[in-house]
Amino acid sequence: MSENKTEVVVGGLVLAVALGFVVYAGQATGLAKGRTGYPLTASFRSIEGVTVGTDVRLSGVKVGTVTDIALNHETYRADTTFTVGEGIKVPDDSSVVISSEGLLGGNFVEIYPGGSLFFFEPGDEILDTQGSVSLISLLLKYVGGGADESGAGASE
Repeated sequence: MSENKTEVVVGGLVLAVALGFVVYAGQATGLAKGRTGYPLTASFRSIEGVTVGTDVRLSGVKVGTVTDIALNHETYRADTTFTVGEGIKVPDDSSVVISSEGLLGGNFVEIYPGGSLFFFEPGDEILDTQGSVSLISLLLKYVGGGADESGAGASE
């Protein structure tokens, strides 16, 4: 009997830890239902490193999350929907950029606010966008460009 009680207690602890992990994962990825906000959309040439649940930041402060990403089959751009917190008004001349946290960090969506006195309404599309830049392609351009410049200087 004592073995049976021990197994039940250990099994209960394992289930409690698993449930706690599921709740934590839902909150960390922004999938919790308790968050309120309004949706905005934007279309990017490249959203490399951005997934559903990625942070949306304004001045470095998290103000929302990416809620949907889909390929537009007509323009071949990534149509993105994200939420912004209820109390935050985004000027209608703002831009949205895919930014990087650093060389080894992940990407996030950053809103650069404009100076307009008018604000986006729920569901509006932000037209001024800049997609992510691949670090590898930048390095290849730098290495390739540096070789061409040194070669051109040697021939003169």
